[in-house]
Amino acid sequence: QVQLVESGGGSVQAGGSLRLSCAASRNIICIGWFRQAPGKEREGFGTIRSDSRTSSADSVKGRFTISKDNAKNTLILRMNSLKPEDTAMYYCAAHGTWFQCQFAAPRSAFGYWGQGTQVTVSS
Repeated sequence: QVQLVESGGGSVQAGGSLRLSCAASRNIICIGWFRQAPGKEREGFGTIRSDSRTSSADSVKGRFTISKDNAKNTLILRMNSLKPEDTAMYYCAAHGTWFQCQFAAPRSAFGYWGQGTQVTVSS
């Protein structure tokens, strides 16, 4: 079992920045971020594997950076140049498989989920 706890959400104006964290109870091979906007499907947008290989969606490339503090088993998401369309509930998710550690992997591949943290970007 792996427990995931997100923190760092909040409200910010467009163009602003936020930093989210996801503390994992132990090291795990694949960990990443999903988000779900009101009325939309939950979508993955970034993952990082235990060998530090990352995968990011085009919608966040150049604005969001995913990294991991291995000593603390903490996933970090730095979000810059935020847009109103980034408004969503952000979830941390993880699985123990070497493969399917990509942002486009199906939700079913991820067996562990955090409770989510809200990010609101106003125009």
